Amino acid sequence: MSGQSVRRLPFLFSILATRIIPRYSKPANNFSKTVFGADLATQPNSVDPSSRLIIHDLAQRNGHADFARDIRRGLTSDPKHLFPKYLYDELGSRLFEAICQVDEYYLTRAEDEILTNHADEIVASTPNCKTLIELGSGSAEKTRKIIEALIQRRGELLFVPVDISTSALEESSHALLDSYSCLRIDAYAADYFQALEALPARDESPALVLFLGSNIGDVEQDEAIDFLRAIRRRLRKGDALLLGADLKKDRATLEAAYNDTLGVTRSFIVNELERINRELDANFDLWAFGLRSVYNESLGRVEVYLESLRQQSVVIRRLDLTTDFKAGERIHVENAYKFDLEDLRKIGEQTGFRLERTWLDRRGRFSSNLFRVSE
Repeated sequence: MSGQSVRRLPFLFSILATRIIPRYSKPANNFSKTVFGADLATQPNSVDPSSRLIIHDLAQRNGHADFARDIRRGLTSDPKHLFPKYLYDELGSRLFEAICQVDEYYLTRAEDEILTNHADEIVASTPNCKTLIELGSGSAEKTRKIIEALIQRRGELLFVPVDISTSALEESSHALLDSYSCLRIDAYAADYFQALEALPARDESPALVLFLGSNIGDVEQDEAIDFLRAIRRRLRKGDALLLGADLKKDRATLEAAYNDTLGVTRSFIVNELERINRELDANFDLWAFGLRSVYNESLGRVEVYLESLRQQSVVIRRLDLTTDFKAGERIHVENAYKFDLEDLRKIGEQTGFRLERTWLDRRGRFSSNLFRVSE
């Protein structure tokens, strides 16, 4: 397979690393099905003084033990791999925000353009909607366009954001409440499956679910199908799902989006090695790995790897593990699947949805897709 040349770690990583204290934030593909604390009545909740914000903290697990277990499993596999959900510590989240600003990474800007230009049409497709649910809400900046359009139509709204990070939910929720006096927020700090199982029964008014940013492309296709079916089980006639999906296009554009000339993407990916160094007492040389992003046209996905630039051994002391790398050996980090409209139509048919309408950015690179619950 051909691909872009390997790039080295730029100075940007060092600058950012000295300025940010790690905390957890949004994983791109938080699809764990393990349920922790599913009994909502027993969960600790955080309510703000105005009673417009409730945060249900379901993310009660030993994250460090999960991390250690997964890193051992990934680096002792053949071929080696890492887990993209661990890219999103505090530094990784800030680096991803920086990625969204580089010229090559068009996805965020393209989706923002669609939501800016078509938010009114999107919300008009679900009249009388009183509840907006977002899976993987993050900062909820793009979501503001949909929130504003809904509030303009109805005057009040219940927003149900789901994110694995309690602190991210608190920060984004308070910012939204400061902006919109008629907004109520019922937030879930949980993985997607946990939150879907914990959602209470709604009244008869329709709901709109958001899954933005082409996050659906960050998991394997069978997982994506399972996830959309889980969403469908919680919806009913009249409800809708707005799904962001990046579209298939030329190899050069796709590979550049995942290996920008400034090296921000490389810093973002290499940060997982730094996290292993920090949390598991390892000695990865961050300068000894380059980024390799390759579009596999037959599978319709961008494959992202770290490539060892020399023969080397890495000691991970807290795992009592030494792992060897040959020069040119790759660690698989993530796949990013791309779609065409026929792919999306078929996905809807397999999961109990009907693709009703698609909006594109002006250059036809990205799609926002309204799926209606099938009869």
